[in-house]
Amino acid sequence: MPTERPAQRIHDILENIASVEMYTRDLSGKTFSENRMAVDAVERCLERIAEAARKLGHQFDSIMPDNVDLHAVRQFGSVLRHDYDTVDTGIIWNVVETELPKLKTVFEALAVEYPLPKKKTDPDFDPFKGA
Repeated sequence: MPTERPAQRIHDILENIASVEMYTRDLSGKTFSENRMAVDAVERCLERIAEAARKLGHQFDSIMPDNVDLHAVRQFGSVLRHDYDTVDTGIIWNVVETELPKLKTVFEALAVEYPLPKKKTDPDFDPFKGA
């Protein structure tokens, strides 16, 4: 069943992509594979991305461009969780280098269509607007 909060899931995906970008900045595939902490952090972010895609359900699958496969994103999360011992860091690096930029572009556009509602903790929150 799709989430009732797609804006939050879209935000979760973008937030975790940003974390992966930060964790892998200035790394090559080789230095990434040698940095166990970076590998672990990136794997966890990819699991969160896959889980957010799962929570979105299939409602967004049909609007994805041909180069983005949300079903494959969800499946990759399952592999990371259940078959973690078979995942090669080269595969993870390929996802970071090739797949995440495409996912980021698509979800940045979706974030415009599905903005997060303002919270009381946001500096520009106005409790009298939109009520």
